[in-house]
Amino acid sequence: MLSELWTHREMVLAVLGLIAISALTRSLFFLTDQPWQLPPLVERGLRYAPLAALSAVVAPDIVLTQGQWAPTWQDARWYATAAAMAYAAWRRDMLGTIVVGMAVLLPLKLGLGW
Repeated sequence: MLSELWTHREMVLAVLGLIAISALTRSLFFLTDQPWQLPPLVERGLRYAPLAALSAVVAPDIVLTQGQWAPTWQDARWYATAAAMAYAAWRRDMLGTIVVGMAVLLPLKLGLGW
C-alpha cells in the first residue's frame, strides 16, 4: 500500500532530505570557533532530563497492567517501587536503587506468584 502512495523517487528524496536535515542540525555545534554556552536555566533543566525520561518509561509499567489501571495490594511492583524509592532517598545511589528494587520484586514475583 505504501508503494501506491509514494514513488521510488519520492522515497529517495525523502530519505536524502532527512539525512541532510539530520546532518545539518547535528553539525551546527561544530561550525563555529567559539564554544557554545547554554543559558543557566536550560543547563539546570537538563540535569533533570534523565530522571524525567526514566520516569516516563518506568511509571506506566508500575501503575498499569496490560494498559488498564488495576491497582491491587498483591502487586509486587508497588512493594519494589516503595523499597527502591526509600533506598534512593536514603543513599542517592542509582545502581543500589535498581538492585534493591529487583531484590524485592523477584522474590515476590517468583516466590509468591504476584
